[in-house]
Amino acid sequence: MAQASTTDLLARARAWLAEDPDPQTREELAAMLAAAEGPEARTEDRVAWSQLAERFADRLQFGTAGLRGELGAGPMRMNRAVVIRAAAGLAAYLRKEGLGDLVVIGYDARHKSYDFARDTAAVMVGAGLRAALLPRPLPTPVLAFAIRHLGAAAGITVTASHNPPQDNGYKVYLGDGSQIVPPADAGIAAEIDAIGSLAEVPLAESGWEVLGDDVVEAYLNRAVSTVDPASPRDLDVVYTPLHGVGRDVLLAAFKQAGFPAPTVVAEQAEPDPDFPTVAFPNPEEPGAMDLAFRTASSVGPDIVIANDPDADRCAVAVPDNGGWRMLRGDDVGALLGSALVAKRVTGTFATTIVSSTLLGRIADAAGLGYAETLTGFKWIARADGLRYGYEEALGYCVDPAGVRDKDGITAALLVAELAATLKQTGRTLTDLLDDLALEHGLHATDQLSVRVQDLSLISNAMQRLRDQPPTVLAGLQVTRVDDLTAGSADLPPTDGLRYYLEGEAVRSARIVVRPSGTEPKLKCYLEVVLPVATAAELAGTREQAAALLDAIKRDLAAAAGI
Repeated sequence: MAQASTTDLLARARAWLAEDPDPQTREELAAMLAAAEGPEARTEDRVAWSQLAERFADRLQFGTAGLRGELGAGPMRMNRAVVIRAAAGLAAYLRKEGLGDLVVIGYDARHKSYDFARDTAAVMVGAGLRAALLPRPLPTPVLAFAIRHLGAAAGITVTASHNPPQDNGYKVYLGDGSQIVPPADAGIAAEIDAIGSLAEVPLAESGWEVLGDDVVEAYLNRAVSTVDPASPRDLDVVYTPLHGVGRDVLLAAFKQAGFPAPTVVAEQAEPDPDFPTVAFPNPEEPGAMDLAFRTASSVGPDIVIANDPDADRCAVAVPDNGGWRMLRGDDVGALLGSALVAKRVTGTFATTIVSSTLLGRIADAAGLGYAETLTGFKWIARADGLRYGYEEALGYCVDPAGVRDKDGITAALLVAELAATLKQTGRTLTDLLDDLALEHGLHATDQLSVRVQDLSLISNAMQRLRDQPPTVLAGLQVTRVDDLTAGSADLPPTDGLRYYLEGEAVRSARIVVRPSGTEPKLKCYLEVVLPVATAAELAGTREQAAALLDAIKRDLAAAAGI
């Protein structure tokens, strides 16, 4: 490490240490500095130097996902200093744009979530705005609801959703109840950049409001209104909140709606920021549902439901040959779309470019509008005339007038209502999926997801696919490639590639490749649509589709060098 850069790094680290308001991260950074400055540590390969260099290489960038990252000291970590700057930038943006003065703040049960929420309230009041904290750790959808319910100018929830336990995040909504999109993100980021010393940020010691349970009760009343009070309620459910904050609100919603109380997975019932029973607290990850399935094997429910830790996502599993099978997000998305069609709703159905195209066929058959957006509910929520939206990553918005974001509680209620309605006639969710395949063709989806430590592997794979685009995948001809970085009349620019394929065996096929916006992953989303004429052909067609998807994954992985 050159002397100039060493001196600069130490100076920046000492300056950060001097104004860090958190004793825990101050101690962490002080220990790094002591190790780096020790008599035996002045070599480039020392751990302390590499840690300091990584922590101070840049700062966490504020964007449409707000902030998300690993907890720790320094500008490249989530900590109180970073959050105070972000809150001050948001406050300045709200005042500059004249958007109003009430900011609602929610938080989950992760490490430091309450501290970050309280600091945000202190910044808002210090800036001359009003702040209202939710009464305790609560699901993200309660915060999204509260923004519109209270007529707030903005809302913030402190959560890293389903990320690993060492992470936390900071998600920002404006007064319409939707997550921010450009240009608001850039405007807020510019105000954050303009913050000088933390000493210049006024922090109130009091003056914010702590909301009561009436806001939760209002959310529950709205949530329960999504199901028909006269629809069947006979349904046995096993439920897991995956150590998150969903349990109490979901159980209250089920009780108020008249459903039997779900059996809660005991080992995962209580909020726990360490998520001790799972490698990743995400229902999509291997092993995350093992305890739920073990509980189900002894209880024998009709379905299994899971929320992710902040309860904005909903996972569903169904009985399958003596065991349990997770439904894909696209399966649940189609089922909920079908259920809403049966309720004779009007408006637009929307999903993302990486989700199945089946929802479009369901909407078209029902005479409803349909839209495809970029990934994320910040885009789905802005579809014109939105009545229902979902994304394949287990996110569903069944009541955009109440919660204009994904909501794992209302989705669970609607799934339960649908399953109970089918059960009354001796049918299941699987039977309804068969009906949809017969009516619209078998839409089979899969995902190739690669988690990396070195982010350059993702950019290298994307560049390789651009420089050497595949022409044939699994025997299907690649007939069109869209590079989504340029954007289009329908889509803003994004780092992604979309492939259309054709072949005699398929009605259509589509692949979208993109880096994850919230995790160090390269994600490839695959769909093949196969014709199926009779129920007797379904099993064979599903096997054919699975084999084809596996072959596409192998060929795509080779083409991307992953």
